[in-house]
Amino acid sequence: MAKKRRRLKKRAYGCLAIPFLLAAFLLMAVFSITDKAPKFLQSKSIPEAYMPIYKAAAEEYGIPWELLAAHHRVETKFSTMDPMISPAGAEGPMQFMPCTFVGWEHPTCSGLGKGDIPEEEKTDPAVIAKYGGYGVDANGDGKADPFNVEDAIYSAAYYLSENGAADGDMKRAIFAYNQSDQYVSDILYYVGEYTKREQ
Repeated sequence: MAKKRRRLKKRAYGCLAIPFLLAAFLLMAVFSITDKAPKFLQSKSIPEAYMPIYKAAAEEYGIPWELLAAHHRVETKFSTMDPMISPAGAEGPMQFMPCTFVGWEHPTCSGLGKGDIPEEEKTDPAVIAKYGGYGVDANGDGKADPFNVEDAIYSAAYYLSENGAADGDMKRAIFAYNQSDQYVSDILYYVGEYTKREQ
């Protein structure tokens, strides 16, 4: 009788392990699509289609391409968030506040930078030049569009370059992009991961 009981206990433990394993896999699946997950569970892979844009923009503005990839990953998970407008009003793949994109000298700009900029002015390179914004017409279509991935990445490269990244001060540039120490840590984490990828 004692032998039979031991076998039953072993089988019972084996059956209990299955639900725990399923729960663990489910948690990993859920965590892997959120930024609240531990870093090792988060997706780090860069969609190959963006690599030429990162590298060209980085070369143009004298910054590491990994920095642009990291910002794109943290801001919109490589443009997979929908919609690409934050509750604060940041727009597009690289999450620019309209006043940063068009320029803080725009008469409607104040506060956090949402502004009340007419749609036709938001993408007009002449308006952006007039008000000192960071919006760039990277694809040469006559518009600097914060929702166009190429324009957005070049605009981010310009912003980061002007705020210290071109001089090697990545922390200052990242903090200027989003004034949060946690944000700086998150960006630097992905910069490190993407730098390893190239080695």
